[in-house]
Amino acid sequence: MTEQQQDAPSRADQWKKIALRLFFLGVAVVILYFFLPTVVDFLSKTPQLASVQWWWYVIMGALMTGAFMAAWELTHIAVPGISRFVAACSQLVSNAMAKVIPGGAVAAGATYFQMLSVSGVPTAKAAAALAAVSFISNLVLFSLPGVAVVIAAVSAPIPDGLLPVAVAGTVLFILLFTAVVIVVKFDKPLLWIGRIVENVVGWFAERLHRDWSPTAQGFLDQRNEVVAALGKRWWRALIAAVLNWTLDYLVLVTALVAVGAEPRASLVLLAFAGSAVLGMIPITPGGLGFVEVGLVAMLTLAGIPGPDATLATLAYRLFQFWLPIPAGAVAYVVFKRRYGRPGELQEAAA
Repeated sequence: MTEQQQDAPSRADQWKKIALRLFFLGVAVVILYFFLPTVVDFLSKTPQLASVQWWWYVIMGALMTGAFMAAWELTHIAVPGISRFVAACSQLVSNAMAKVIPGGAVAAGATYFQMLSVSGVPTAKAAAALAAVSFISNLVLFSLPGVAVVIAAVSAPIPDGLLPVAVAGTVLFILLFTAVVIVVKFDKPLLWIGRIVENVVGWFAERLHRDWSPTAQGFLDQRNEVVAALGKRWWRALIAAVLNWTLDYLVLVTALVAVGAEPRASLVLLAFAGSAVLGMIPITPGGLGFVEVGLVAMLTLAGIPGPDATLATLAYRLFQFWLPIPAGAVAYVVFKRRYGRPGELQEAAA
């Protein structure tokens, strides 16, 4: 086989990647065109952030830093032998890429995997571990609405101050951890959830003429594969995933308290879960515009006055969306100085 023939598949793959990114870019441009007036109006209120006392930003920054550290620890637990430095850099860089590239989840995932390769973990083992990270993190996310229903039975508006926010976060952590442990340890709850997803997705697939066929048994099989990949480390991974989402949620709650709102823990939790799902839809980079509009609308439905919902969303997205982008750029430079470019690592291993 000639060198030109060997290069042909890789060049074809490169063109496919370019075409896919151009497609997502085109979709993002169209979506942002329709969202542009709303986004411009939303961002025009940014100067109002100066009305929030500075110490609230310190608290929100500390909480979001803790959320990122929990994500790094989740990778460190799931991938045996990896250093915390590589875990942190790979998460920061891939997270930033997902926020600046339309449909960037694919490119971010590939970069994440390439950066992890410096730890010397076999490819199959690293892939299984990363799948476990994704599954556990999403399992916690999709457990949020159910936990919100439980909290709703006893919740009241959160009064001013940091202590009530801490109490709400502690209660959420305990409930989330308990709920996901039940799903991990017992088959019937997961099968019940799986049947609901199977019926809902099947209903949409039938009407949209799509070949979507998730099954309850499939969820159970995937759960078993994840637990097998993690071994005795699954409970530590679960703690890290729950802590990641809990601290992220507390940033939003803190932002609401900081602007003078009196949020209900359960309703804000539903709005938070909804915005997280919106951010996963690969239409605009990091859900830009999509998440802001959706989160403000959901917070308003949760009883937060419109101006307070807008200002709190601006503060929350400052730490959840904007600041992690330069942090990812710094992490890439530091990583490159120590290990070289992720792409070069992959070529060296081939």
